[in-house]
Amino acid sequence: MIKSELVQRIAAANPHLFHRDVERIVNVIFDEIVGALSRGERVELRGFGAFTVKHRAAREGRNPRTGASVSVAEKYVPFFKTGKELRDRLNAPSKEA
Repeated sequence: MIKSELVQRIAAANPHLFHRDVERIVNVIFDEIVGALSRGERVELRGFGAFTVKHRAAREGRNPRTGASVSVAEKYVPFFKTGKELRDRLNAPSKEA
């Protein structure tokens, strides 16, 4: 699902809201998550999961094509850990059997 599909589904489920308002709400939520992660904070959505930022130290890597050593700079990467409720729903036995 992409962001525009998310906005459409939320708007369809809430006909009393204008589409532009739903889009603005979704954008504000995503902007707040990004802002918190950029400040190094943890974002937890109960039942869904938690977003954190992990630090990757600088290291020596290899170019897979040539095998030459390559210096890889330190970086911060986003990390998502699913919540128990989401994990349980994903791993629930299928009702189609």
